[in-house]
Amino acid sequence: MMNFATHRQDFPVLQQTVHGKPLVYLDSAASSQKPQAVLDALLHYYSHDHANVHRGVHTLSERATRAYEKTRDKLRAFINAGHREEIIFSSGTTAGINLVAHSYGRSHVHAGDEIILSVMEHHSNIVPWQLLCEERGATLKIIPMSDRGELDLGAYQNLLSERTKMVAVVHVSNVLGTINPIHEITRLAHERGVPVLVDGAQAFGHLPVDVRALDCDFYVFSSHKAYGPTGVGVLYGKKSWLEKMPPYMGGGDMIETVSFEKTTYQGLPNKFEAGTPNIADVVAFGTALDYIQEIGLANIVAHEQDLLAYAVERLRAIPGLRLIGEAAMRSGAISFAVDNIHPHDLGTILDREGIAIRVGHHCAMPLMKRLGVPATARASFGLYNCRADIDALVDGIVMAKRFFAA
Repeated sequence: MMNFATHRQDFPVLQQTVHGKPLVYLDSAASSQKPQAVLDALLHYYSHDHANVHRGVHTLSERATRAYEKTRDKLRAFINAGHREEIIFSSGTTAGINLVAHSYGRSHVHAGDEIILSVMEHHSNIVPWQLLCEERGATLKIIPMSDRGELDLGAYQNLLSERTKMVAVVHVSNVLGTINPIHEITRLAHERGVPVLVDGAQAFGHLPVDVRALDCDFYVFSSHKAYGPTGVGVLYGKKSWLEKMPPYMGGGDMIETVSFEKTTYQGLPNKFEAGTPNIADVVAFGTALDYIQEIGLANIVAHEQDLLAYAVERLRAIPGLRLIGEAAMRSGAISFAVDNIHPHDLGTILDREGIAIRVGHHCAMPLMKRLGVPATARASFGLYNCRADIDALVDGIVMAKRFFAA
């Protein structure tokens, strides 16, 4: 296995102390840190190439357009999309889901129809569909899960019917780390002609994502969880669906002709990219993709799986600590609870030791209700983490237990 210790040096933010202790960052599921190459790309763009894209004939506009569109090409190859115009830039995963819920939903969902979600969805993949259902008189149906944190595919199959208009499901749970069987979920939906949207926020950059192999109709993810800047997301959609969907927002750059009587629209991807986009961060996202590929996604996956296995082993040995969710297929996030210590108290104590974890309901309140807990503590990993970070976490939890026992 590769030695990832050298890659930690690529991340300036990690070269600091917090409360006088070396920073141990275990919150990558919320947002990953950024390598120096990405920071340099942002500075270079603003220092040398900044102009608005697509609309200018001068040199700077042409440079900015080339750099912006180059990231689209990189993403098409990265996820194995069939066409570059199937890559739609947005402000994040949430924006991509809302785009589909509004554009597809308002065209295809009517009173009495049903949309299937899973119990482990992030609020970003619940609320947009709730809003659509309230507007259209449709109903949400929820795939249950086992106590181990695995979706019940038998129950899912029974939920599918002639009224189902969309299945929207998370690829990797941000709470449990469960990797859901997307190919099988998609296959069962397609047998009934139902499209599938996949929330890939926790999978992209941490697992191989091949949208043609998964055969999903829509796949959404964010740059900032994959070592890129904030404020950039991607919606992949099959061309056959995107061409039929109306624009989500109106404005500049998505139009062909405008009059007060009628407006006609450009084709893909411009139809869904109204206004001035987040050019600099899209360009820097391309650098983040280069960084991942230079290390090798397979190497990153193997490293994070090693950290996951080591963390499970060490945490399980702590008396009074309960792991929450133990699916057979998992990615690099672990939720847990410690007897007699509220997660918020634990997070505060760990922060004093320089250890950053996430505590709370993780924007998954229905899942918390299913688990029977108000909140959990969560540690999540990136390529810059090492086993020593997990040792520090374990030592911090043991110290917290002593503090509350005193």
